[in-house]
Amino acid sequence: MSQPKRKIELLAPAKDFQTAVDAIDCGADAVYIGGAKFGARYAAGNSLEDIRRTVEYAHRYGVRVYATLNTLLFDDELEEAERLAKEIIKTGVDALIVQDMAYCRMDLPIELHASTQTNCTTPERVKFFEDAGFARAILERSLSLEEIKTIRKASSIELEAFVHGAICVGHSGRCFLSRSMSERSGNRGACTQPCRLTYDLTDADRNIIIKGKHLLSVRDLDLSARLGEMLDAGVTSFKIEGRLKERTYVRNIVSLYRQLLDREIAKRPDCERSSVGRSTIEFTPNALRSFTRGASEYFFDGKVRGVASFDTPKAMGEQIGTIIKSDRRGIILDRKHDLATGDGVCFIAQGALVGTSVVGVEGERVQLNRYDGVEVGMELFRNYNRLFSQAVERSRIKRTISVDLKLEFEDEKITLTATDEQGITTSHSVDCPTEEALNKAKGEEALRRQLSRSGDTIFEVRNISIENLRFAPMSVIAELRRDTLDSLEQSRVADYDFEQYLASFIDSTLRHYRKPLYPTKQLSPQDNVTNRLAREFYAECGVEQIAAPLELSEDFGGECVMVSSYCIRREIGQCLLKNPTLRGNLFIEHGTHRYRLDFDCKRCEMRVVPDGQIQNAKCKMQN
Repeated sequence: MSQPKRKIELLAPAKDFQTAVDAIDCGADAVYIGGAKFGARYAAGNSLEDIRRTVEYAHRYGVRVYATLNTLLFDDELEEAERLAKEIIKTGVDALIVQDMAYCRMDLPIELHASTQTNCTTPERVKFFEDAGFARAILERSLSLEEIKTIRKASSIELEAFVHGAICVGHSGRCFLSRSMSERSGNRGACTQPCRLTYDLTDADRNIIIKGKHLLSVRDLDLSARLGEMLDAGVTSFKIEGRLKERTYVRNIVSLYRQLLDREIAKRPDCERSSVGRSTIEFTPNALRSFTRGASEYFFDGKVRGVASFDTPKAMGEQIGTIIKSDRRGIILDRKHDLATGDGVCFIAQGALVGTSVVGVEGERVQLNRYDGVEVGMELFRNYNRLFSQAVERSRIKRTISVDLKLEFEDEKITLTATDEQGITTSHSVDCPTEEALNKAKGEEALRRQLSRSGDTIFEVRNISIENLRFAPMSVIAELRRDTLDSLEQSRVADYDFEQYLASFIDSTLRHYRKPLYPTKQLSPQDNVTNRLAREFYAECGVEQIAAPLELSEDFGGECVMVSSYCIRREIGQCLLKNPTLRGNLFIEHGTHRYRLDFDCKRCEMRVVPDGQIQNAKCKMQN
């Protein structure tokens, strides 16, 4: 008996319903979308009605929908969070992405996915989530290929990994840098992104080593060239970051990864897409022409330097060329280019990003809106490609499912049967007197032409067979085709019966709640157990000591506010394991905020600790 094929998923972000439609039309196998509250992107909430519309649209293609409820919960929010979770489940979503273990105590009839904020960094932690009944673990972005392989060997849970987009420099769910500077918290969906600010690097005597650089700002992730290796390592879901990104970004990046992932799946007979349908677009996707802070594979091949962008946290885009001449009439580059009026360009001048726009192109000469800071020898980048953006925005995009039609004639009845590429079948019949066709060849041609008109449906007619050909009015055939395809589309989206689903979920032995042993007996303030249900969950899993959560702390004195696989010492060539010239304690400073950098060379990690007591009011920021 042959083994079932692995279902491989391209997972796309959905800021709202329309962005979800774009992602699905461009080939996403799943989308993740935020509810009205309790999601890790404060500005990306959606109503229950919009989630329901997303589900209805997605399920026609077998596309799954995951709702993000991945913030920490406080005790006074538990009842509301449970109510919202159950309301979202009733919309028909396929899973909830959660950070807080309180959801494990709510008897929710749905798959739970362990958010990357649950610190999915080790085989032991991922195995724990599997034993606790989670269907999927979302891996930390900083993991290497070898670490992913090790996790895969230790568990059989589905693994989801980021492949494109922004990187959190701190381990997700273990970063409190925003909270140490303000009342806004990344674990509550309202991060102020302090990692993108400028910092001075100083020593213990406050001598400045590096001044005013974006020392914590890392480039964006781009693993487009490594998808095959990730497939072979056991990754199930390939995730694109960006629930705040606009439609053009989603269209471009999803289309690109759809093409790349399909090529890798085709090479592996044991793999197949998890949804159906073929996407047609009218542009050539290009990752460099959407928002990017510069491509990086981060630590996919192990800890390396060169992943940061000290000069700017903003999008620089694609490198166009080096300026070899500059005067009042414009600039000339050292290579051919396709710059056009309206493009946005930028360059680094005196250590900072300077942006301007193209106001004219005459031959090889490019005229800019401003020339302040422009010098010969500078690299010019394009961070907005007007023509490409227009092509993406105006592109007709359609996703279609192949269908076979079978038309059968009887003396007084005509029947049309439609079967899609998944084998789903529906038939419709109409009572209609028919006559012997005088010119069968001409009649068959007319019938095939009429039946192939799938119009604005989700179907594309692949094969047509006709039995016992007879003559009938084309208006009857057209109406029969419409009714049959409409019926087939409806059959692809079964009505969601919440009570039936609830019963089947509770009865399922595969999803029976278990009480596994947590890998440690103690939980630290950074583990952030912020409510009674989460405490009960961990206590049942063998945890004996649960520290007060840092999220609710009134100060951060001496507490680590960020753990990172990224290391400033390594980035500037001063690794402690490689005979550095720079010794002693190092600090980063921004305004009145000063942090000590601790280096755990055994784990090859950097820790950020406030230097002195930083007062911090309890955060009640809510989405």
